[in-house]
Amino acid sequence: MTGLVHLYWGAGKGKTTAAMGLALRALGTGRRVAVVQFLKGRDSGEIPLLEGLGAQVFRGKAGTKFSFQMTGAEKAETRALQTDHLRRALALDAELLVLDEACAAWQTDLIDRDLLRAAVLDRPEGREVVLTGREPPEWMREAADYVTEMRCHRHPFEQGVPARRGVEF
Repeated sequence: MTGLVHLYWGAGKGKTTAAMGLALRALGTGRRVAVVQFLKGRDSGEIPLLEGLGAQVFRGKAGTKFSFQMTGAEKAETRALQTDHLRRALALDAELLVLDEACAAWQTDLIDRDLLRAAVLDRPEGREVVLTGREPPEWMREAADYVTEMRCHRHPFEQGVPARRGVEF
């Protein structure tokens, strides 16, 4: 099987949801799945289910701050942690590799950029790779075989409705 690159990007809701849906589909057909969630530390409803079905999941960052709130030391610690997560995921024999928020990790320089680019461009034959995030760099758009832009036309958050467990996370 030829491994292709999927890119779910944009300001709309659904990027991670689409990526995790693909991970569930792959697991349901017996494929090996690895997920790296960059810049996410909050518990999210899909993680226990994916792990229970056999996915290897790597996630977390230094502290609970958004990247723009981090100190230099927190950014360095997060970059090292996330780079380690990606290295560990790449060492697995995964047929599907989900790199959730890869665009943000790239844009904020909170990942070893050479390693991230190699994970996509130099992947083993047959490995499917999924990238998500708001604003992908041009190289990701060019590398992707599937490119889906999620655009927000309306969102309850704009009306003061906070993120809800089981829907947004």
